[in-house]
Amino acid sequence: MALVLHAGSTNKNAYKALIAAKYSDVNVKLVENFQMGVSNKTPEFLKMNPMGKVPVLETPDGPIFESNAIARYVTRQKENNPLHGCSLIEYAHVEQWIDFASLEAEEAAIAGLKRALGALNTHLASNTFLVGHAVTLADIIMTCNLYPGFSHVMTKKFTSEFPHVERYFWTMVNQPNISAVLGEVKQAETVIPIASAKKVAPPKEIAKAKPKKEQPKPKVEDPAEEEEAPKPKPKNPLDLLPPSKMILDEWKRLYSNTKTNFREVAIKGFWDMYDPEGYSLWFCDYKYNDENTVSFVTLNKVGGFLQRMDLARKYAFGKMLVIGSEGPYKVKGLWLFRGQEVPQFIIDECYDMELYEWTKVDISDDAQKERVNQMIEDQEPFEGEALLDAKCFK
Repeated sequence: MALVLHAGSTNKNAYKALIAAKYSDVNVKLVENFQMGVSNKTPEFLKMNPMGKVPVLETPDGPIFESNAIARYVTRQKENNPLHGCSLIEYAHVEQWIDFASLEAEEAAIAGLKRALGALNTHLASNTFLVGHAVTLADIIMTCNLYPGFSHVMTKKFTSEFPHVERYFWTMVNQPNISAVLGEVKQAETVIPIASAKKVAPPKEIAKAKPKKEQPKPKVEDPAEEEEAPKPKPKNPLDLLPPSKMILDEWKRLYSNTKTNFREVAIKGFWDMYDPEGYSLWFCDYKYNDENTVSFVTLNKVGGFLQRMDLARKYAFGKMLVIGSEGPYKVKGLWLFRGQEVPQFIIDECYDMELYEWTKVDISDDAQKERVNQMIEDQEPFEGEALLDAKCFK
């Protein structure tokens, strides 16, 4: 039995389920003659969704409304559907990006939209798709939510600030299963003016009104030209800490410029500079190493983490090691942070942080101090195993 989707034929929220159905080989029939304001106000329709909103999916077990829930239901019709990702953590990442697409990528205010696209652009700088290496439900929902913006609001001038989002969007809309639903997609060339909601005064009122000087019509601006009103930037709590004798940029320069005698020059220099009152050292260990069975996927995972840590560059230095000659690979790291705790703003903004166990280094312990040296130096073998790769955040 085909599932029946009630929605207008150009409803972008309906596209989510229709595209998911194509990827999942599920038969979904769109009721194309459905008319907003007519069919959705009938008693029969209100029994399916008391809100009277579309889309609504009729199933053998009852109706479903809310477009993301409908898309999830459709994909669940196929057992072990790759649209959900290939592991528990990928499934969580798919759900994460679905929430992001719904809460952030549809933001109407220009400031909010730019923040959301900036975050998305950073993620896509090192990823073709949102999760893993193939289309997932997260990509379908993200594309459908970006589609109205690209078609009606976001001109080329605006989206050129986000080249990775541009590449991603055009890659997605040209996927056969997506283009079969969306058809040809063209980017907005100008911004469509928004009609005023203010009522026009009746003729008699106009006649009685005092003559006023004609005011110039407000200019409809391209979103790319709209600027946020200047606001005082809140101080980062780390900037309010007492001054430290350790100058982070000096350590980063020493690390980058030391090519020989690394122990004698860079490692010694690090401990000479290190300020245990102004900075702290932390080991991190990935919680799900048993999932790291493919080398390039593991390396991409670490690369994405470092990309998202960019907001901490002023306050941190890090080394990430991928350990092992074959899978499953271990991912371990060493981080130097301003202050005595892992900064809360990084925990709040970088979701990868919760994927690691964090342990503060006790520099009075010679074994831990030597482990710090080995991680900074990329010593191999490390703890008895080969290094697949070592990445530095500086």
